[in-house]
Amino acid sequence: MIARNPYKVPRTAMEVFEMLPEGTLCQVIDNIIYMSPAPTFEHQEIVAEIHFQILGFVKKENLGKCVQAPLDVFLDDNNAFQPDIVFISNPNLTIVKEGKVRGAPDMVVEVLSQGTKDKDLGKKKMAYERNGVKEYFVVEQKTKKVYSFYLKNNKYETSPKIKSKIISKLLKKTFRF
Repeated sequence: MIARNPYKVPRTAMEVFEMLPEGTLCQVIDNIIYMSPAPTFEHQEIVAEIHFQILGFVKKENLGKCVQAPLDVFLDDNNAFQPDIVFISNPNLTIVKEGKVRGAPDMVVEVLSQGTKDKDLGKKKMAYERNGVKEYFVVEQKTKKVYSFYLKNNKYETSPKIKSKIISKLLKKTFRF
């Protein structure tokens, strides 16, 4: 009689990702696992300031939930990201299942770290667009300039970069940092 391995052998990057211990700093982008170091102090300072403002507004107006990283967002079978800030509107809260986000948040904010620009403005932007994230903001850490992407007819429209401002059409609010 042949002994069988009682443990499931992972077949995809997503299966490996889901087996990792909580708190592992990595993401799955197009079925490839990318590890990253902890963010810098300056990065976290910017994330905290933006999150504080969005969270305060969302709570005051009872619009949904706003959280900051680390949090796994499973967009589809090949992409699991840990965005810096995620907003999910009340009607969309059904995507939160067993402590994970399984679907497209309404808004995502990423603050660029050294070496993440190409991914954040390339493959991750395309995945957010393809999966229906309504607003996507990318903040340059050094200059605080913001790339703004708004979903219209399943494609992102881009606005000119603005320094230290996130203009959310979805929330009808400008956040300055």
